[in-house]
Amino acid sequence: MMTTLTPPAAGDLIAEGRGALDRGDPAAAAQVLRRACEQNPVDYESRYWLYCALAASGEPAALVLNDARDLHAHDVLRSVGADMARFRDDRAYCAQIGSQLYGASLMSAASICFARALDLDAPDPQLMLSYGLSMQHQGRLWEAMNIFRAAAEHFADPAIHEFLLHPVFLSLNGPDGMAEEARNWGRLYATPAAPVKATFANERTADRRLRIGYIGPSFTRSQVAQFILPVLEAHDRAAVEVHLYCADPEAEAGLPAACKLRKIGGLGHAEVAAMVRADKIDVLVDVWGHTAGSRLPVFALRPAPVQAAWINFVQSTGLSCMDYVLHCDGMAVPGTEAFFTEEIWSLGELMSPSRPAADRPEPTPTPALRNGYVTFGSFNNPAKLDEMTVAAWALILRARPADRLVLKYRYFADPVLQRATQARFAVYGVGPEKLEFRGHSTGQDYLKEFADIDLALDPSPCVGGTTTHDAMANGVPVLAHMGDNYYARAAACTVLPLGIPELVAETWDDYVERAVALTEDVQALDRLRARVRPAFEASSYRDEAGFTRKLEDAFRQMYARWLQTSN
Repeated sequence: MMTTLTPPAAGDLIAEGRGALDRGDPAAAAQVLRRACEQNPVDYESRYWLYCALAASGEPAALVLNDARDLHAHDVLRSVGADMARFRDDRAYCAQIGSQLYGASLMSAASICFARALDLDAPDPQLMLSYGLSMQHQGRLWEAMNIFRAAAEHFADPAIHEFLLHPVFLSLNGPDGMAEEARNWGRLYATPAAPVKATFANERTADRRLRIGYIGPSFTRSQVAQFILPVLEAHDRAAVEVHLYCADPEAEAGLPAACKLRKIGGLGHAEVAAMVRADKIDVLVDVWGHTAGSRLPVFALRPAPVQAAWINFVQSTGLSCMDYVLHCDGMAVPGTEAFFTEEIWSLGELMSPSRPAADRPEPTPTPALRNGYVTFGSFNNPAKLDEMTVAAWALILRARPADRLVLKYRYFADPVLQRATQARFAVYGVGPEKLEFRGHSTGQDYLKEFADIDLALDPSPCVGGTTTHDAMANGVPVLAHMGDNYYARAAACTVLPLGIPELVAETWDDYVERAVALTEDVQALDRLRARVRPAFEASSYRDEAGFTRKLEDAFRQMYARWLQTSN
């Protein structure tokens, strides 16, 4: 009598493969997991684990991860009730369902829809941008760059081309690639067809009340608000007259009454430049950079004697007509000047003040005291989780088996992004159960979540920004990596003003060692936490008037320089 052998179930093979990974034998794990994939070609879970095994072995694995994501995304589509028959051949339906998924932060499924919706013979610009952004928001930067580059080449539109600059900067291209792409953008879209006759009717003395103009889509409803509002309120009205050029002044609430608001929404760049020139602005400051809503082409028309970039964009604008970019002292790295068309002007210890939310919750003890384990946290965009960052954070978690990492950002609502992120950590021996994902929250709900974090981990070389300030202002210690370029240094520059140097690591090895050491003694960690919020309040971040005097002095020096060179 013959015995029929039943092949092991896919789940059993996955368990066997995971066991081999746990034993440190990724090659054996890959063999088993390939069998699991062959046995069930539509099972994404076996592919996520095969990716882990291949990557841990040093073998090419990116395509396997993409297969897992795609299969998983199709499963999400079915789970939200998408009509899969229409999905196969109805482009309009795919665009519609993709937009709905995008709005729900389900970026992986949205990207599948947008790809199917695209008509390559007659591409739609908004659809291409949505497709690129859906990839970028998953951290799939190279794919996003390819989409944005194709859109920029096809449509030759400055606003479309600007979408390419952010993923270029966040990817491994870093400062080199960003500088090249920014210069390219400047040559294409910020070089007037005819030379601009830069003559000005401005009063030719720097020892007077200067006219300062700031340009941005909004000053109260964007990420720059907590940094620029303190300056706008602290400006010395006897020393400067402030003009704000924004999309819709009626939508701005809480701006100082002394600021002169100018509506530029709906106006062309030449019209805005004419408005600035008519206002006789001495120093015109862009606070937005190459981000959606940018008005950088206005600067190419040279409407003001002095033009500078500040706050939202520490990279080069790439514009030869931009005179200065404002940095802080700690960002200085030899050779940085080569990445800028502008002159770098340092404002000292800070790039800007930082005003915490008025309704911050009261400080709390470190949560490890009640939990019995340490919670590390990052509230950063998943696009900033570079492979070096993932590897370092994984080493920390492996050294602390009872602890966990909270990853919070609106795009982590996507189960595919969650699972792909777990797979990336599993390559380095960290199990999926060690990661907790949280989505978007606002107001008090957002602020209260800092009370759950014992130690915030700043990514590198793509550093945190507003969330780092928010963590410190709410009493959470933030561990930063010094980095080796001006942008990576911004993390250390953000933390050092608190006067707690043990929160800044020089190298990745130092970073991992500090994270483990800082969280080893929970009582010591609680004492560290108790120092953070008072240190933030006592720091130069909260000296809004003092910083603004430095900024005004910088603007006056810039204008005086222009007077000397324009005679």
